[in-house]
Amino acid sequence: MSSSSSEDQPRHTGPVLRPLIAYPLAIASGALLSAAFEPIAVGLLAPVAVAGLVASIVGSRPRRAFALAFLGGLAFFALLMPWLSVVGTDAWLLLSAFCALWFGLMGIGICLVTRLPGWPWWVAGVWVLQEALRGRIPFGGYPWGRLAYGQPDTVVGRLAWLVGQPGVSMAVVLMGGSLVAMALAIRSGAWRRAALWATLVVLVLGGSSLIRLPDAGDSVGGAPGAVIAAVQGGTPQTGLGAMDVRRAVLTNHVTQTMALATEVDAGARPQPAFVLWPENASDIDPFTDTAAAAAITGAARSVNAPILVGAVVDVPGNPEGVWNLGVVWDPRSGPGERYVKTHPVPFGEYIPLRGLIAPLIGRFDRIPRDFVPGTTPGNLHIGGIAVGNVICFEVAYDDVIDPVVAGGARVITVQTNNATYQGTAQPAQQLAIERMRAIQTGRSVLVAATSGISASIRPDGTVTGRLDEGAVGSIDGLVSLRGGHSPSTSLGLSLEWVVVLLGLGPILWVTVRDWRSRRRRPGPSVAHKVGS
Repeated sequence: MSSSSSEDQPRHTGPVLRPLIAYPLAIASGALLSAAFEPIAVGLLAPVAVAGLVASIVGSRPRRAFALAFLGGLAFFALLMPWLSVVGTDAWLLLSAFCALWFGLMGIGICLVTRLPGWPWWVAGVWVLQEALRGRIPFGGYPWGRLAYGQPDTVVGRLAWLVGQPGVSMAVVLMGGSLVAMALAIRSGAWRRAALWATLVVLVLGGSSLIRLPDAGDSVGGAPGAVIAAVQGGTPQTGLGAMDVRRAVLTNHVTQTMALATEVDAGARPQPAFVLWPENASDIDPFTDTAAAAAITGAARSVNAPILVGAVVDVPGNPEGVWNLGVVWDPRSGPGERYVKTHPVPFGEYIPLRGLIAPLIGRFDRIPRDFVPGTTPGNLHIGGIAVGNVICFEVAYDDVIDPVVAGGARVITVQTNNATYQGTAQPAQQLAIERMRAIQTGRSVLVAATSGISASIRPDGTVTGRLDEGAVGSIDGLVSLRGGHSPSTSLGLSLEWVVVLLGLGPILWVTVRDWRSRRRRPGPSVAHKVGS
């Protein structure tokens, strides 16, 4: 590596690291990044892992950069999502490889923007660009593994309240890139520049620690608090066959609700404004099955409160379609407002290109009908409270969360069924996402799961009530209700696109610049320059 005498903009010719170091470093960095997430959950390992991956790429040509980032991404996603092997080893490895392809493309972007001055900022933008595209393409995308979702226990996670999940991811990458830039500056003897990059890392950590998150309710749009209960009834079995005994699952949730009602009547527990049941609590359509409807009505009357029931129901006029919905079940008037899941899971709740794919994979027989997406956000009014309801994996999608907050939700409810993945890290990883949503929105988040993890989360991301996997019962208590908007929810998705432009703009700039350079000087380029 050589460097110029310019202190403000040193240049490095060729890859900084040799292949025998770069490739193992990229793979090890991907593995280390997985440790920032559950079940290890040491969030501040993320910027260190990012630094390792970026260091392996700096100075590389695009083809090598793709290979390095792909291998790092493959290690990351394979170690992050072994729980998917419950569905099938092929599903686990294929999805890991697909997500790693996005990392590979990101690697090309990183190798381009690291030729520019101030490149750690542009690398952060490229990373958020990758997360934005991976979270949308194809079939609605797959945002699992977003850097922000590993930060609920770090000071950096507090930034979600100010700049949303994209801002948290950007901060993590900015710290990692700054560590690499600092090392390169030290290597070239540019101590002043090294100190500036070190200072930026300190500023990110120190500035984040100064953020004070709200934890109490406010009076914007209603009372500052209400008692809300969540029931975890349990499932007789787990894994792919968790919901095969549908009647038993419904009975379990009715039983636990009635047990809660008995304690309320005895004065041992407070009267809830409403009760939250999980996704798939009634896989029997209560609109067509009179026994299921009677059981739900009986549970609601026993606790003298509406129940937000997670149910799977037939789509009227569409014998090939079903809805995954949350329906407000009043103890007197029965079913009322409802939310139909707007983001069903591809290959889990519906089969894209069914005619081509389904005949090739036998286990898709377990999904004989496709879930039809809803078209409106989950804004409901239950027991006098404005609620924003989302179902299971939807909590990971900004375009599901942001509309319910914009629609006036003062508390967010998550109905989920993680029984398929009981005993794996998936429920804990989802809980971390739910905690980050509480921080971002400044809203309490109440989670009901069939078999765990159910939780009550304060607006600052702390968990105040919890039922772990395999437990049955209910949680309740005074939930903080808030109608005021955090800075991040006021900005909404526009903030993400601002960050994305920090990555896309420099990529286009370098691409056009290099194209013009080749036109002026025909022949292969013999050197790649890397900014500080």
